[in-house]
Amino acid sequence: MKIINTKNAPYPIGPYSQAIQFDNFLITSGQIPIDIKSGMIPDNIDKQTFIALKNIKCILQESKYEIKDIIKITIFTINLKNIQIINEIYKNFFLENKSSFPARSCVEVQALPKNVKIEIEAIAYKKNKN
Repeated sequence: MKIINTKNAPYPIGPYSQAIQFDNFLITSGQIPIDIKSGMIPDNIDKQTFIALKNIKCILQESKYEIKDIIKITIFTINLKNIQIINEIYKNFFLENKSSFPARSCVEVQALPKNVKIEIEAIAYKKNKN
């Protein structure tokens, strides 16, 4: 088991790692939309969705995984009425990274850390991980 942390994604705001690599699996902690360059959180759900996905991509890259290696995504949002916007950003993100869509769950929750509107976690698998 290997703990993964990268300066290219937000530092954990609690007692957890950004990700854990176990055998050929990489399991990320939920990523909230903190922009790593500015430290800011945008107000709108489309930008929040994109930044959370971008943070996952940075963790994957640190671990030598790619977007195409993601096999499962879980999305937590405070308002499922935003699902169309979330889906559009999500779809474009995977298409731009030349990846098929992984299995996914999307759950509405009452609240998220730092009052963000979305949190996303991922599980990736790489067959021949060295």
